[in-house]
Amino acid sequence: MNINNIDSSIELPIMERFYSIQGEGRYSGRAAYFIRVAGCDVGCVWCDVKESWDNEIHPLVKIDELVQGVLEAKADFVVITGGEPALYDLNTMVNALHQHGIATAIETSGCYPLKGAIQWYCFSPKKFKAPCEEAYEKASEMKVIIFNKSDFKWAEEHAAKLNSACVLYLQPEWSKEAQILPLIIEYVKLNPKWRVSLQTHKYMDIP
Repeated sequence: MNINNIDSSIELPIMERFYSIQGEGRYSGRAAYFIRVAGCDVGCVWCDVKESWDNEIHPLVKIDELVQGVLEAKADFVVITGGEPALYDLNTMVNALHQHGIATAIETSGCYPLKGAIQWYCFSPKKFKAPCEEAYEKASEMKVIIFNKSDFKWAEEHAAKLNSACVLYLQPEWSKEAQILPLIIEYVKLNPKWRVSLQTHKYMDIP
């Protein structure tokens, strides 16, 4: 995954882009245009978009074309996801979207410093690659995927490092939801600083 040959002020490797409904976290239920940037070196074993990891198998799309797609959809909110979108300098795309009055959010593992004035920073730390300190300072929300019981303690360790304004979410890993969701519900009842996040787009059967 060599990203050094990509000029992200002009183009980005894109797995997919589409207009749908945000299914997770703070903006769950809001109409959102998703731009899924290809390339990731975090390697989560339960990732449900592993096909996004290899940026070299996905096309390079011009920034102007990406912004035009958002405008044609008449979307007012863009979620930049991946893959790991913070691998790239997102300044040009984000600035262009903001010039059109379009709000932006990113979904990131926090492993890389963010390049771009994104308005909502969804930090989802992973055990497979440590976050950088900046992620704890910039996070608007932290969404921890719960795969087993030990992840609650791990989530608290990250929460202790966050800025005071960050909203905290616990989300069951989809394949274990029936087993994990009851544990999350009880945990949130005992620890109300946390909220429950669900992948509601999967219940709605939409992308």
